[in-house]
Amino acid sequence: MDSQQLAALGVVAATAGVFIWTKRPGRKFQLERDTHCGCAGAARGGAKGSIVFSARKGRRPIILVKSN
Repeated sequence: MDSQQLAALGVVAATAGVFIWTKRPGRKFQLERDTHCGCAGAARGGAKGSIVFSARKGRRPIILVKSN
């Protein structure tokens, strides 16, 4: 096997590795980690409020903030 065949085999192997890497399942969404909001930690700590997001096709999005 000469160097040109070895280089071609390396390119094919790297491409196959990238395809396999993109097919693996992603990590689950966590509000604190992914948005750096800090709201999720406060909700667990005893805050009694909630935020409700509602959106329908063709209508305006609605954001309701409820506090008890």
